[in-house]
Amino acid sequence: MDTRTVAAEFLGTLLLVFFAVGSAVLGAEYVGTVGIALAFGFVLLALAYALGPVSGCHLNPAVTLGFLLVRRITPRKALEYVIAQLVGAVAGAALLFMVAKQVPGLETTGAFGTNGYGYRSAVGINIFGAFVTEIVLTFLVVYVYLTVTRNLVLVGLAGLPIGLALAVTNLVGIPLTGTSVNPARSFGPALFAGADALAQIWLFLIAPLVGGALAALVHGFTHPAEPVGVTRAATGAPEQDPPGPDVPPPDAKPDQP
Repeated sequence: MDTRTVAAEFLGTLLLVFFAVGSAVLGAEYVGTVGIALAFGFVLLALAYALGPVSGCHLNPAVTLGFLLVRRITPRKALEYVIAQLVGAVAGAALLFMVAKQVPGLETTGAFGTNGYGYRSAVGINIFGAFVTEIVLTFLVVYVYLTVTRNLVLVGLAGLPIGLALAVTNLVGIPLTGTSVNPARSFGPALFAGADALAQIWLFLIAPLVGGALAALVHGFTHPAEPVGVTRAATGAPEQDPPGPDVPPPDAKPDQP
């Protein structure tokens, strides 16, 4: 196990949940829907630059699934990422819950930044509409992740379109489902929100994974070339590049004159 990448995914997901979901729990009446959407986008953008060179800054099992399906990450590493993301989300939600409890009169049961459909949706979207919404919204996020990176890590300006994609999905999705697009982001807060949130959590675990898988499938058609320069530490690949066609292996003897 590469503890650096796992720690980065844990820490990043913790911070994403605390700050982004926290904007909904602690400041919704002050910042509104646009402010919450921007909080999600800006937090992911900042973390992409901070953690992208370490782990790729997935912070989302749906993103990790997409990378697994396009073979940019090994199954073992993907499992490590998902566990770190889920644990980080629970830790971030617990920290947020502790802070929220210090605010007089703030209700922590029921919503608590969770996702929902039917009576738990701001517009009352039904279960089918919520499922389709989450698939489409997650598709955008994962597709952007896959197309702006040539390997597992985020470098250069790659964090910008990813942050923008998450902000846009929240602008569209908050009135509909509260915007999950991330099973970990939904799972952590739901544990502290109560039975109603937990009763609907299955949709926000499954639909984003379907959206991530579809994004990987479509990416294979639109960007069929194999990625190059995949990060070795994150993927578990050998530490040394295989020699190219014109480069002899290290133990090769020079030709005799």
